[in-house]
Amino acid sequence: MKNKDLTVGSPSKVLMSFCLPLFASVIFQQLYNLADSFVAGRFLGEDMLAAVGNGYEVTLLFMAFAFGLNIGCSVIVSQLFGARQLKDLKTAVYTTFISTAIVCTLLTVLGEVFTTPLLKLINTPEAILYDSKVYLNIYIAGLPFVFFYNVSNGIFSALGDSRTPFWFLAVSSVANIGLDVLFVVLFPELGTAGVAWATFICQGISCILAVIFVFRRIKDIKTEGRVKKFSFTMLRRISVIAIPSILQQSFISVGNIVIQGIINSFGTSVVAGYSASVKLNNLVITSMITVGNGISNYTAQNLGAGKLDRVKKGFTSGLRLVWAIALPLALCYFFFGRELSAIFMKAPTVEALDTAQTFLRIVSPFYLMVAMKLTADGVLRGLSKMSFFMAATFTDLLLRVGLSFVLSKPFADTGIWLSWPIGWVAATIMSVTFYFVSVRKKSKE
Repeated sequence: MKNKDLTVGSPSKVLMSFCLPLFASVIFQQLYNLADSFVAGRFLGEDMLAAVGNGYEVTLLFMAFAFGLNIGCSVIVSQLFGARQLKDLKTAVYTTFISTAIVCTLLTVLGEVFTTPLLKLINTPEAILYDSKVYLNIYIAGLPFVFFYNVSNGIFSALGDSRTPFWFLAVSSVANIGLDVLFVVLFPELGTAGVAWATFICQGISCILAVIFVFRRIKDIKTEGRVKKFSFTMLRRISVIAIPSILQQSFISVGNIVIQGIINSFGTSVVAGYSASVKLNNLVITSMITVGNGISNYTAQNLGAGKLDRVKKGFTSGLRLVWAIALPLALCYFFFGRELSAIFMKAPTVEALDTAQTFLRIVSPFYLMVAMKLTADGVLRGLSKMSFFMAATFTDLLLRVGLSFVLSKPFADTGIWLSWPIGWVAATIMSVTFYFVSVRKKSKE
């Protein structure tokens, strides 16, 4: 695979060629979590599904840091690649890897110490507390794999190559499904630990391969003179993008953990139904976020090359692409959400299935709205307009968390699901407005 210049060619064709492998990658990325839930629910029972789902919300807090480092490095490397500042590009890559190692070490230590208090804080039912803790501890042990894979993936995307990380992830995801089943069948006494160890092994393999290939790719970029291995100036530049992204994703994760705590108060069946349906929901949202990240790389490269007219065309083309992904999934979830959620449960209760169906029927009609927000967010990140990006996201988060508390009183768990589309609509209006304001300002500059 080769590096690809995203500043030439038809914007719609360039984005299609670049983003489709990203979309395929996120499908396989989600297979990790879907496989864990499927195997836990079908082979181990409803309580184990609830334990994996409960632990998953906490893992998203760690993923927030990995995502932020991915975006910070990816946007800056894209801008440098578009401007052909190749020595600085290499310095940005090396600086990111060193910074990632430090952050990952700190989070691993903190995670192992605070796992149990955090699970208790979110009202984890006693029946699933132990299994949630076991699943989380193994996941935390594998954080280096999660972090360095995400950073490597961001670098490949910044260089216009979305296909290389796809192949790593596709192979490891398929292997993860096989290992999940193998561990549970051969060692059923491991419970959620077997599911977690399967993920640990496969993520480790994909991470090691991705890192090796990234350094080979960087070495092949020809530059003259000595390249700095670490730069505080470059770290500050990356941090301008990474820290807001980390904060944004962290607060979203904390918000989801708070919401998970409210959901946990309604019992194991509701938790299991939500765990199954939110996996399906996250498949759509994560897919659109990943395509949005591709739009960020496209925007950043064209900004570095001084081609703002292509940024505007990229927004329109990107929106059509994200809508094409969201629409069929929204229809599928709305009409067949109950049946799809049942796939993850061995002997689901009526309450669990009702919960899953209600959740998906409330949120799925708003996927096209969310698609507009995530496309606009992609452009805003590529333009380094992080304050606008964060404002819209925090509005969504605050509304969802606040309304979950308020609406769960009169409407029980259905009130929690109603808070999602309200937050999405408000945030979409803000993001799209910020997009037009930012592009207009850049045009004047």
